[in-house]
Amino acid sequence: MEEKSILVALAGNPNVGKSTVFNALTGAKQHTGNWAGKTVACAEGSYTHAGRRYTLADIPGTYSLRAGSAEEQAARDFICFGGAEAAIVVCDATCLERSLNLVLQVISVIPRTVVCVNLIDEAAGKGITVDTEKLSERLGVPAVSAAARSGVGLTELCEAVAEVTSSESAPEPIRVKLPQEIEEAAAGLAELMGGSTHRAAALRLMEGDRSFIAEAEKHGAVSVQDSERLAELITRLDEAGYSGEHIADSVIASYSQLAADIAGEVVTYASAEPNRRDRFLDRIFLSRTTGIPVMLVLFLLIMWLTVAGANYPSELLGRLFDKGGDLLSSGMHRAGAPDWLEGVLVEGIYRTLTWVISVMLPPMAIFFPLFTLMEDMGYLPRIAFNLDGCFKCAGACGKQAITMSMGLGCNACGVTGCRIIDSPRERLIAVLTNSLVPCNGRFPTIIAVITMFIAAYGGAFSRVLQGGALGLVLLSGVLMTLLMSKLLSATILRGEPSSYTLELPPYRRPQVGKVLVRSLLDRTIFVLGRACTAAAPCGLLIWLMANVRISGETLLSLAAGALDPAGQLMGLDGVILLAFLLGFPANEIVVPMILMAYLANGSLTEMSDTAQLRELLTANGWDMRTAVCMLIFTMFHFPCATTCMTIHKETGSLRWTALSIVLPTAAGALLCIAANALFGLM
Repeated sequence: MEEKSILVALAGNPNVGKSTVFNALTGAKQHTGNWAGKTVACAEGSYTHAGRRYTLADIPGTYSLRAGSAEEQAARDFICFGGAEAAIVVCDATCLERSLNLVLQVISVIPRTVVCVNLIDEAAGKGITVDTEKLSERLGVPAVSAAARSGVGLTELCEAVAEVTSSESAPEPIRVKLPQEIEEAAAGLAELMGGSTHRAAALRLMEGDRSFIAEAEKHGAVSVQDSERLAELITRLDEAGYSGEHIADSVIASYSQLAADIAGEVVTYASAEPNRRDRFLDRIFLSRTTGIPVMLVLFLLIMWLTVAGANYPSELLGRLFDKGGDLLSSGMHRAGAPDWLEGVLVEGIYRTLTWVISVMLPPMAIFFPLFTLMEDMGYLPRIAFNLDGCFKCAGACGKQAITMSMGLGCNACGVTGCRIIDSPRERLIAVLTNSLVPCNGRFPTIIAVITMFIAAYGGAFSRVLQGGALGLVLLSGVLMTLLMSKLLSATILRGEPSSYTLELPPYRRPQVGKVLVRSLLDRTIFVLGRACTAAAPCGLLIWLMANVRISGETLLSLAAGALDPAGQLMGLDGVILLAFLLGFPANEIVVPMILMAYLANGSLTEMSDTAQLRELLTANGWDMRTAVCMLIFTMFHFPCATTCMTIHKETGSLRWTALSIVLPTAAGALLCIAANALFGLM
């Protein structure tokens, strides 16, 4: 029979390389984030060492077993009740003292623990040395050095885990000394719970953590009789002057002091300022004077690289897909297929689907790797730090700045990224407002309109005017996000902004190879797959509306005529509104839909010459008023189908999904009406 696998919990603070250790040992592709709470669920993987099989559970990153968020609660519950036979606690060699606080808590629950002092390569670069032998001696459990990104120390780590799990007797780790009354009460409660190894759980119960008590009762760690005994112990402690809050303060202070003492003994520094480089960069990126301007410049550079760099591959993909369409058409002709079937399959479904792929894929394949590089370098949490005050004033969470930035690449990815926000209320605000920043799919339309109708009046300064207009468009998206967040937090999602811990990780050299794989697989392919799911049926609908006639007019022209009064009120026309509605699967097809309707073609139409495009649009009534209103509605309208599906999946609610559609659309429509009225007065 196959030998039973040994369950090992993999714990650690955020940003210590815990998921990198997990990937290296198990070969799984667990995503490594650079902000607190990125790993939001326990991921499992297995590895074999010396003929024995180990199951490694990568639990959420946490600073303490005193849970302050859903992720930390999941980590705490797994450590205390998950049934792990052993644990690996990954520490950051560059700031060991902070990591040791969690180590001391974990070893009090799981004595068979191995401490992995990771990032020793970064520590060496800063002149920091950790004496792991002395650390092991002080803690009473094995400690090994590692640099998981380069595979250093992983063999030693596996050997240490094998040693602690194969030994008949568990290690006897160091105990944190507490006041006598607390120690006696904890010992009594631990005995009720099944032995001295439950001391840490007893302390948490005595601190009055209701969520922990409920979890302990659910797992059978505390029975009704135990709860009665717990009440007696707490009453006795209260009489001695120890409330639950006092117990918590005493325990935290004792653990922190011991962690500081041990770190002081085992860590040596070659210089007085080991983090001088990081502090120098932070003076630039986090300064009140330069922080936000540098951030804006970086994002404008990324957007320029994305838009400019995507032109050629998009054009190449378009030509390849056109040839594929010609081959499909000729094949269907040879097979004797009727014209309507060719139209549905080739001119409708195939053309729409391939259009979405050729326009969406190149920008995402450029934006997401660039964005992930910033994440890997440790810059993204600095964005949240810079904008935290703004979002706090809006009643939201500063981490929303990160998800908003992700929305520039794709709103669906931005919505998924909202999982990093601990508060359910603030997470919902971030989800509902994410589509107020323009995604990659809207940028081609925005840039084309700016180039044809705004920058054209700049003469020699047209490029400057174009860049300035694009910057204002981005800024308007940020301001609208803050405004709508404030509106939601003051009405249907009332509440005070929550406090949260945001770690600023050290600046690191990014792993370019892994970044490319991760960004393409985790984000680009994910988004493209969902977009294609929505684009295929939409292609059929577009072809039917463009080719089915009633009384000599196509369904497309009839629908555009019905929408024309609303369009004129908004400074647009019925064709533009219909193009936005039919562009629901992907924003990239809005302009081709407009051209198809104006030219009365039966399929999506492309026009690459800007001068010809401007001439066609002006011939159909476009002017500066139309251009401005077009920019406004392109910025603020309902999310695409992919984003709506993601919102429904994240919230599990049709009501919130509907609100995410209504909110930006209402804002865009009202702004267009106001802009149209203003132009009428000029």
